[in-house]
Amino acid sequence: MPYAIDLFCGAGGCSEGLIQAGFHILFSSDISDMVEVTYKHRHEQLGLIQGENTWFERADIKDLTGKDICTHIKNLKIFEGKDMPEIDLMIGGPSCQGVSRAGRRDKADPRNMLFGEYVRVINEIRPKYIVLENVEGFVDMQFIGYKGITGIEYPDGSVTPNILQNELNEIGYDTLEPKILNAADYGVPQRRNRIIFIGYRKGLKAPKYPEPTVQPNEQLSLLDAISDLITDPQIKRKVNKKLSQFQIDSRNGRTPGIDGKPIPVKKQYNTELSRQTEIVKERFELFEQGETGTNLKKRVMEQGIDISDKPALIELCATKLKMTKEEVVSLFKNPGATKEQTEILLTKKNIRQRFSPEQPSATVVTIADDYISPWEPRTFSVREMARCQSFDDSFEFLGKRTTGGLLRRKEVPQYTQVGNAVPPLLARAVALEIKKVL
Repeated sequence: MPYAIDLFCGAGGCSEGLIQAGFHILFSSDISDMVEVTYKHRHEQLGLIQGENTWFERADIKDLTGKDICTHIKNLKIFEGKDMPEIDLMIGGPSCQGVSRAGRRDKADPRNMLFGEYVRVINEIRPKYIVLENVEGFVDMQFIGYKGITGIEYPDGSVTPNILQNELNEIGYDTLEPKILNAADYGVPQRRNRIIFIGYRKGLKAPKYPEPTVQPNEQLSLLDAISDLITDPQIKRKVNKKLSQFQIDSRNGRTPGIDGKPIPVKKQYNTELSRQTEIVKERFELFEQGETGTNLKKRVMEQGIDISDKPALIELCATKLKMTKEEVVSLFKNPGATKEQTEILLTKKNIRQRFSPEQPSATVVTIADDYISPWEPRTFSVREMARCQSFDDSFEFLGKRTTGGLLRRKEVPQYTQVGNAVPPLLARAVALEIKKVL
């Protein structure tokens, strides 16, 4: 069995894919204590026991050395009286908040430098193959005054891929040209582009990037992924007449335990829903399937909308606009409502979106407040988001369900654990290509 190390492992999306591909994870690490609880719990489920056949170390990678990692692996009970095996694959996704295109990009964000620490650990462990995963923004992030681990000083404006490829070459690794992979091409019901770097020790056989396992017209939709998790029994009976193969696989499990058998789900975890006021519920009901907040505002102003069955919204608008309830219904029923009036009805937010049931999910992020179910006027549960990432239903996310305000800078609750993860089926596709050349 090939051996792997998973750094920046998060809740364990990448690890799930590695295990599905037949790798044994000897060592993993992440900085978050909230992630640690989820990760260890899952590995115990699978028969990967701390100190016996695997080791998780909660640490900042800047404080983690190759010597530390090797010591933990050598001390595992399965290697008692034996030499430490060679590491076949090291995989990692350095924190990407500073380079993500989903938010404000900050060249000074210290997390942007973590890939350099990853290269350092690669040099100290010398695995046969390495994989680095990150967001698309990683491709064109520029650095000023970057100095590599061998002392090379890179010209200002050097971009991450060039630095990474050169740094790996300096320590004896050849690399493939980085490639952007869409998770939807590998059986994940989500449009999620990720940049993948693959490197290998000089003299070893070059791997390939995985070919798509599904064609564009065969990509899984939200209907395929989560229609069995609809909470309204009447809607569920109408929409989910039978389980899709994806839903069956999610329930039966894809990730094998140490005994080689997947874990079927006994009860659904992480299904709690956010509480919503009547006003919020009625706003969600105004969205058509697949419609964004921007398009809804445009539709209200240009075509009008009937809100006669939305008493909470009517009362709110009547108070704010100093109109009678009848006048409010008439105002919005016809074209011509102003931008200001429409924003009282809908708020100023444009980021809200009601997903289309016939399409893959949009990219799952760490805050699901503004994603609306195609079938019900509500946001998604952690389980529904995890399904969109291709996690097994038996995978239980632990800790706080969500958080807010400044706590988001340091806490990693369940929604964040899901949103930060590598989709297991994408990780599996990459890992299988490495396994082919081992």
